[in-house]
Amino acid sequence: MLRVKEGDQEAFTQLVTAYQDRLVNVLHHLLNDQEAAEDVAQEVFLRIYRARLGYVPTAKFSTWLFHIANNLANNQRRNKGRRKEVTLNMSESGPLGPRPVEQLLADKSGLMPTRQLDNAEARAVVQAALQTLNERQKLAVLLHKFEEMSYADIGATLELSGEAVKSLLSRARENLRAQLEPYMKQGSLNQAVR
Repeated sequence: MLRVKEGDQEAFTQLVTAYQDRLVNVLHHLLNDQEAAEDVAQEVFLRIYRARLGYVPTAKFSTWLFHIANNLANNQRRNKGRRKEVTLNMSESGPLGPRPVEQLLADKSGLMPTRQLDNAEARAVVQAALQTLNERQKLAVLLHKFEEMSYADIGATLELSGEAVKSLLSRARENLRAQLEPYMKQGSLNQAVR
C-alpha cells in the first residue's frame, strides 16, 4: 500500500488481485447476495484508491480493508432495507435446461451426485446457521475462520478490544452450536462436511 501511495499502479493491481476473492467471499456471507458482494468489494477498492495519498500504516492492510468493507456492508444492508427488491434465484434452470455455468460446474466436479447433494445441503445448513448470528458475530467468525485473522486484528476491524472479540466469538460459537447441534446428532452434517 505504501507503493500505491507513491503512485505505483502495478502495486494497486497486486493488492486487488491478492484480496478481491477473499473480500468478495466475506462480503457474500455478510450480505447473502453475490452481486451485492461484488459491488461492495469494488466500492472498497475504489475507496482505498481514493484514500491512497492519506494512507498511514497504523495497522495491517487487511485490517484496514475489512474495516472499510464492514462499514460499506452495513450501509448496504441499511439501504437494502429501505427499498424493495425482487431477486431471481440463479440456481433455477432456464427454459433450455441448466444454465451453462451450472452445467460447467456440474461437469467439472468429480463428485457423485449424492455427494454433491450432501455437500450442498451441509453448506445450506451452515449458511443458515451463520445468518442467525448478529452482524458483528458473523463478521468476527468469518474473519477468524476464513481469513485467519488474530483477535487483535479483528478487534481493530470492528473497533473492539481483544477481550471483546474473544467474548464475541465465544457467543457466536455457542449460537452456531445451538443451531447446528440437531444436524450433528443426525450425523448428516458430519458426513457431508468431511
